[in-house]
Amino acid sequence: MPLWAQIASDLRRRLVEGEFTAQFPSDDDLTRQYGVSRQTAREAMRHLTAEGLIVRQRGRGSRVTRPMLEQPLHSFYSLASTVRAEGIEESSQVRTAEIRAATPEIAAKLRVAEAEDVVFIERLRLADAEPIAWDRSWLPATRARGLLEADLSSGGLYELLEAHCGQRVTGGSERIQPVIPNRVEQELLRLAPKVAAFSIERLALVGDAPLELRRSLIRGDRYSLIARWPPGA
Repeated sequence: MPLWAQIASDLRRRLVEGEFTAQFPSDDDLTRQYGVSRQTAREAMRHLTAEGLIVRQRGRGSRVTRPMLEQPLHSFYSLASTVRAEGIEESSQVRTAEIRAATPEIAAKLRVAEAEDVVFIERLRLADAEPIAWDRSWLPATRARGLLEADLSSGGLYELLEAHCGQRVTGGSERIQPVIPNRVEQELLRLAPKVAAFSIERLALVGDAPLELRRSLIRGDRYSLIARWPPGA
């Protein structure tokens, strides 16, 4: 193998092993580490860039690309399952899990009485310990109080609802809009300024009865929505 190819192969191995979690070595770093010329180091980097493994930015060095999570839209889905399917560790920071009185807006959407008890759960969803989404969920306490006894630090909410409350989601709807997060949301999701996100409002049903109102903010630089249709549609 040419020397540049040997270096590229070794760098791929190091990438897979998670050695470069932040900044990727510069050309000068690689020249010193491997004892090769700058031209050889650049050739190895050129091939890794072409493979989509790293991104080179003038004046900012190189960084490891992170996988884009692709979510089909044809059916109900779970962010936890999407993350796991990519071989990425999924977890959640539970910011709030408590009983609250339903506001008029929440009561109307869940079809419960105003000021009735609802379970409120706020989680920061993580992929390999990096924030990927911010979820806030409201559920009727009469049907979802058992969630407060569940471990909410990982997994999808619907799995937990079925296991702890005997409630199985059968349908629902979503409204998806692109937004520019405010400064608080940017800090929460560790987003750079002017990077867009998906604002998603979901209403999950059991039969025709609302079970969950969820409002999510998902990073647009890590998440894409995929629509597929049959031939001739």
